[in-house]
Amino acid sequence: MSDSAPTPHIELYVRSMLPDGAHERQEEVIGRLETLDENDRIDGFSVIVWGKHIAPRSAAARTAEGKYILNRIAEFKQWALTNNVSLDSFYQDTTVDSEAAQSAYDAMTLPVMGLAEYDGSELVHVAPCTRDETVHTIMDRIERLEAGQPSALEQDRGDVSVV
Repeated sequence: MSDSAPTPHIELYVRSMLPDGAHERQEEVIGRLETLDENDRIDGFSVIVWGKHIAPRSAAARTAEGKYILNRIAEFKQWALTNNVSLDSFYQDTTVDSEAAQSAYDAMTLPVMGLAEYDGSELVHVAPCTRDETVHTIMDRIERLEAGQPSALEQDRGDVSVV
């Protein structure tokens, strides 16, 4: 990227227990992020491993790791509101039946893979996200980073003219 363009830092969130086929997709994304980093298209990346669910009222949510995940999800939600996008393709609120406790609890189902892009400390993109029924995937954002292009959301904003 040119000296005038910001070089983002990427956080890639991956689920620890994977459904069929997900491991290969995660490996492909990590490989492409490594190439972006080597080519100075991004200012590094982090891989954060999380589980399938997080229950906001659980003991696990009060741990450092649980607080980190819940804070990030809150930050993603605020970004989505500000950018008029939906994160329905990122996470979903659900009720989980616990056979061990013979009860149910509210939780968030976390994605198999999610991407957060930061310019310094500012969150500038989350994938997957949805605007106007168009899902902006992790691969969409990686392809645009490889091409040196802004996110499709930023480009859409730039195409609007005020008369």
